[in-house]
Amino acid sequence: MRLPHLHLPYLHVHVHDRPLAGDPHPHNPFHWKLYFCEAIATAILMILGLSAVILLTAPGSPFSSPLMHHPYIQTALCGLCFGLSGTAAAMTPFGKVSGAHINPSVTLAFSLAKRIGGVDALNYMIAQVIGAFLGTAVVYEAGRLIAWWGNMAVAVRYGATVPYGQISIWWAMWSEMFVTAALIAMLYWLAAHPKWKFITPWSGGLFFLIMNPVTAWLSGNSVNFARTLAPALFAGQWTGLWIYVVGPFAGASLAVMAIRMNLLGKLHLLEARLVNFGHHGRVPGLDDPHRKLNHPDDPDHVPPGAGPA
Repeated sequence: MRLPHLHLPYLHVHVHDRPLAGDPHPHNPFHWKLYFCEAIATAILMILGLSAVILLTAPGSPFSSPLMHHPYIQTALCGLCFGLSGTAAAMTPFGKVSGAHINPSVTLAFSLAKRIGGVDALNYMIAQVIGAFLGTAVVYEAGRLIAWWGNMAVAVRYGATVPYGQISIWWAMWSEMFVTAALIAMLYWLAAHPKWKFITPWSGGLFFLIMNPVTAWLSGNSVNFARTLAPALFAGQWTGLWIYVVGPFAGASLAVMAIRMNLLGKLHLLEARLVNFGHHGRVPGLDDPHRKLNHPDDPDHVPPGAGPA
């Protein structure tokens, strides 16, 4: 008996839906898997990054004691460890699915570059704030269970970033703008180069290792509003919070403007990713983030059964 034909017009929506290339399917405006994975990746960044800052700077920590007389080394190590925390988050399946923006400034830059739509960009930023809160909550709850950890976390205000109080707050804002612009320019340049894109998720550690001793004393080198907001909520630290919105967002915008003017050379960014490239903007599976959908419209499409010549 012949079964009736079923017309399923959106059976292959996942193939034509390319939210991380700025081309979402019109019938699929929301991408919950991406938002969930972005939130978890951001939480991982915060757990690892804040823990490193606490261990390296809190009074009573066995790591901070030998570093207290070497503030530049201490600050550089904080930058290195927070940057590598981003690398660790990116290398998880969650980071590989979402592309590991883990920073509203990065998402804004991708949005201005038209590699992620407005709806997805907004939801990415919301996911980043939620993830940052969850990650900081883990650090906070650990302090409630382990007294010595809680004392160290409170002593450094859960790793909150605050502007240096002895100078005008505008210097801190300009610092956030400059450092964010440099970070976005570096990430964009790497992600747009086929030969260098694999370095992208590893570059943050080196970047902050160099930048932190130079500018962190001004503002803490947040460059990430979600990273600043979450510890501020737990520490009750609201001083100069606005600069961590204005500075990073302005810096990301300036970086994209410079890229559009070809000041960094002619760059062609294919997708809004910092890791696990080559999906042509599609959403990979969480069970196997490396598996790529093969579609005839893709420039690197290989027909079934075809092999190297």
